[in-house]
Amino acid sequence: MGSKNKLKRFSENETFTNVFQPTREEVVGDQFLLKGKWNSDFFKNDNPIVLELGCGKGEYSVGLAERFPEKNFIGIDIKGARFWRGAKTAVESGMNNVAFVRTQIELINHIFAENEVSEIWITFPDPQIKYKRTKHRMTNAEFLERYKKILKPSGLMHLKTDSEFMHGYTLGLLHGLGHEVIYANHNIYKNEGAPAEVTGIQTFYESQYLEVNKPITYIKFRIK
Repeated sequence: MGSKNKLKRFSENETFTNVFQPTREEVVGDQFLLKGKWNSDFFKNDNPIVLELGCGKGEYSVGLAERFPEKNFIGIDIKGARFWRGAKTAVESGMNNVAFVRTQIELINHIFAENEVSEIWITFPDPQIKYKRTKHRMTNAEFLERYKKILKPSGLMHLKTDSEFMHGYTLGLLHGLGHEVIYANHNIYKNEGAPAEVTGIQTFYESQYLEVNKPITYIKFRIK
């Protein structure tokens, strides 16, 4: 993507009422005013809040928001030029149940209060295969603890990935730590029992993976 195109998207993001781009200083200093008030101050309802972490272009956040109008969806990503597409689609479609926040995943506890979130989706994260990158894997034990703090006690987690490594690593970690694995499959498009929201929504890259018959894996779980 050219720098001019990026700048154009950054500028347009500034005009979207469904996009929030706090500075790191604001977030770390707990000056993000929607923390604990997403339902009352932004969505203006009491519907469950669902996050997509590392939302990329926002296709999944928007796709879920279309399927489940009775829920609120928030896509999180540090790259605003990417989620510009999802934000723009939501604005043009008049969707009031989807928003985007430009921030780092490790700061999520400064964006949401305890028990504020009902579900979290992690879609096609970087598997960070090298051992020295373990701390950056979005399903490692430290990240799971962060998610647990903002999730309701019965909150759900979803991991959808094309990485067999990430799938196996996460499944092993969940079993080892005693978390509740509700559903797991290493090739959801070959499994007739796969949830509709898992196979019915595809990201741009996911459709490319499927064209070359690359298996897509999925895990649904609760953090104990």
